[in-house]
Amino acid sequence: MQIFGPGHIHGPQGVGAPHLPRTAPAPKSAGYSVQDEVQISEAAQRLADSNQAGEIRWDRIRQIRAEIAAGTYETPEKLEIALRRLLKRLGEL
Repeated sequence: MQIFGPGHIHGPQGVGAPHLPRTAPAPKSAGYSVQDEVQISEAAQRLADSNQAGEIRWDRIRQIRAEIAAGTYETPEKLEIALRRLLKRLGEL
């Protein structure tokens, strides 16, 4: 619906409303076919892969939460491993 000032209201119109510019149809392709293409980003692919990783290990999650609450989860060895993995992911090692 288009409204042009007070008292001038168009009723419902179809997709090809009278005030829309009409475009010429696309010319036929000369010897080749047009195909759609989809590119999935690396982040989206990782997300899709993580969703297919398997079941959640609730027993392991409960164990880690208990260790964090007790203050025994973070050890120098675990921090060293985490740092090494981070640097490797960033391409520093």
